[in-house]
Amino acid sequence: MKSKITLTAFLVLIGFNSCNEDILNPVNPNQLSVETFYRTGPQLVAAINSVYASLQANNLYNREYFFLQDLLSDDCDTGGPQLEAPRAQILNHVFDASNPLVEANWRGWYRVIHRANLVIENAGKAEEEITEELRSRIIGEAYFLRGLAFYELGTQWGGVPLMTSSATSPDGTPRSTEDQVFTQLFSDLTEAINRLPLRSAYSGADRGRASKGAAQALAAKAHMFRGNYAAARPLLAEIIASNQYQLVDRYLDNFEEENENNSESVWEIQFSEAFGDAGAWNGDGGGIAEVTFRGQEYGPTAWRNVIPSLPLFNEYERVANGAAKDDPRIRYNFYQIGDAYNNGTAILTADKVQGNIERASWRKYQMIYKRAAEDVRSGINFRAIRYADVLLMMAEVENEITGPAAALPFINQVRARADVDMPPYPTAQFPTGNQAQMRTAIQHERRVELAGEQIRNKDIRRWRRQGFLPAEPIPNWNQRYTLLPLPLSEIDNNSALSNADQNPGY
Repeated sequence: MKSKITLTAFLVLIGFNSCNEDILNPVNPNQLSVETFYRTGPQLVAAINSVYASLQANNLYNREYFFLQDLLSDDCDTGGPQLEAPRAQILNHVFDASNPLVEANWRGWYRVIHRANLVIENAGKAEEEITEELRSRIIGEAYFLRGLAFYELGTQWGGVPLMTSSATSPDGTPRSTEDQVFTQLFSDLTEAINRLPLRSAYSGADRGRASKGAAQALAAKAHMFRGNYAAARPLLAEIIASNQYQLVDRYLDNFEEENENNSESVWEIQFSEAFGDAGAWNGDGGGIAEVTFRGQEYGPTAWRNVIPSLPLFNEYERVANGAAKDDPRIRYNFYQIGDAYNNGTAILTADKVQGNIERASWRKYQMIYKRAAEDVRSGINFRAIRYADVLLMMAEVENEITGPAAALPFINQVRARADVDMPPYPTAQFPTGNQAQMRTAIQHERRVELAGEQIRNKDIRRWRRQGFLPAEPIPNWNQRYTLLPLPLSEIDNNSALSNADQNPGY
């Protein structure tokens, strides 16, 4: 799906459908509508593509998703006074129910849900140019994407309105419990697992579609968030046994353009410079673009709104701190003054860096690795799930169920990557003789391996729930921020909600 998908007519259709009030009016058979669409295989493909396109919106993976996840974690800091006030509120944990980043993400996920619902409900109508295998796969993709949306909502807001039908009124749906949200997402992901093919079944423009392995990995993440390691274990074991994935030798192949959808990628959101620009704005942040804003927002030579935190930077093993070797992922994850860029033809100097020049900048997903400092436009895919994450999840599962010895092969496989080649655990700094020690090593390895990939926030949330954090890592955190607030606009506009439905502390 790296190639441009023509969705204009279908996006107009679903836009009208979301506010359709004239369902009793006669239908013109020559006019595009829900009643006349979904009749052929190509139309059904266009419909599911529109759900994927929702992920490219400014209020999700194009921009606001990575802002919200990073600023809620302890892995990021502000690059200087240029960070806008609503984002600084998230970083400093002084936000409330009117924060626009919170609302933007909320809106984005419910648009994914609405579009997925349309596919699930209407896929049975297609009678021309379609096989049952294709129909089932498309339905499975829709269940996966809806499950993803409920996962994001459930892990961050807890209980939310459960909209499982396009006919459900968005302004009259009551709040469900967190248990109900997770029950629904597990049901969706089970449907996806049963319908989706293995990764190897996809080729060409279809390589960005959800696979069985992606659905299994997401279901494992959801089970682990709930502390159910026993349920996550067989899902992860099947992914590993499938022989569909392996670590790439070069760490940065996961964050550059040349090796997208590689053997380590379980699933990634597709972007491309070839089509459109990163300026597709509209009032609710739902503008869709094939070009991602990440390079402009995080790039060392661009706005540099967000930079790595000192605690993250200092988490990496160094000889100076007693390690046997400097962790090379310091170089792979961060740019510092004096580093080469633009294929080694330029050096990063202080005059090109905005804000606090004494601190490192993000390197992951930055196009200046092969371009001039001013050229930050980016079409690099976002790697949503990597096989390294799967291996580290399996290490954690084995440690909690069986013990540290069973976890070692999985965590050490990640450290043995060809261009990382860190000494295997146990090490002097990270002994693994008991479950608690291995838990510390796993938390360390997840942090340094997956830094800047919007995973740390949910890791902190789930470990906090389970009492697995040795200390609270967020300086200004308190119980109020256990969950995000339901957006004020949702409470104001949804007749089934009141202030009594708001999360505690807001």
